[in-house]
Amino acid sequence: MKIDIIEFEEKYAADFKNLNLEWLDKYNLTESHDLKILNNPQKTILDTGGYIYLALMSGKVIGTAALIKEGNDEYELAKMSVAPEFRGKGISKILIERCLVKAKEAGAKKILLFSNSKLQTALNLYAKYGFKHVPVIDAPFTTADVKMEFQF
Repeated sequence: MKIDIIEFEEKYAADFKNLNLEWLDKYNLTESHDLKILNNPQKTILDTGGYIYLALMSGKVIGTAALIKEGNDEYELAKMSVAPEFRGKGISKILIERCLVKAKEAGAKKILLFSNSKLQTALNLYAKYGFKHVPVIDAPFTTADVKMEFQF
């Protein structure tokens, strides 16, 4: 199974949106803030200094992850998804590692993320990579009952 990690291209915008809506809808977590980001990732993520990575297999998008710039030395890890049929194959690990490397290259001192306690597999993955639970403050999502941070 050959996986390529590429930077976002506009031609993959629908894949980025659909892969994320799949899990958001499954857990009843889709909010207007998600739709704002997913409907225009160029404007909401890339034009503000962020990054989006896509996992491709045979030219098909099977995973996504984004870094949203929150400040000079802070990014939010967001919109991480893997197509259901490819979960459990290490694709999330490849994506999170790419995001950590990029954030460090960009001079980040901290990466934060917001999540939901229903997403135990994701939370366990973040913890394995050194993300620590912190109080949920300033969450852009009403369903976010988990906040984690990673310090470089």
